[in-house]
Amino acid sequence: MTTIIAFAAFVAVALVGWCIAEGKDKVFNYSYNEEEETVMAQQQKALEQNGYTELNIGDVMRTIATTGYQAV
Repeated sequence: MTTIIAFAAFVAVALVGWCIAEGKDKVFNYSYNEEEETVMAQQQKALEQNGYTELNIGDVMRTIATTGYQAV
């Protein structure tokens, strides 16, 4: 009987936490300030100047170290 009560309490606490998290997301909205907007514009400009290509898995495997660390 104690196990059923503990499980019910766990479910109740989880549901309350979930409801709070969902409500918080709907009530509090994030907005960017001027400094963040400036940085985002600079990053967008740099991407446009340098070009942006999304890497496929083959490119990623060639550009990162996949052999691991070799001790001396």
